[in-house]
Amino acid sequence: MANTPQSKKRARQSEARYAVNKARRSRIRTFLRKVEEAIASGDQTVATAALREAQPELARGVTKGVLHKNTVSRKLSRLSSRVKALGTAAAA
Repeated sequence: MANTPQSKKRARQSEARYAVNKARRSRIRTFLRKVEEAIASGDQTVATAALREAQPELARGVTKGVLHKNTVSRKLSRLSSRVKALGTAAAA
């Protein structure tokens, strides 16, 4: 348990930061879920639009320190390749 004033303050700050980061992570997951659902529906235009909306949200997660930049880069790369594959599947 925190005893010194400094450690008590750090505990309060940690709690507040945790709440903010949790909300950010939840928001990012929502955007990712929308992209996944659009890909599952098979509509490339909707999937592309959802991916465009998700990109800045993921980038914001990196700048705020919620996600690692390589994690976001990997997620975006994999999602964009899946969205792109929808176009080739529809053309074939």
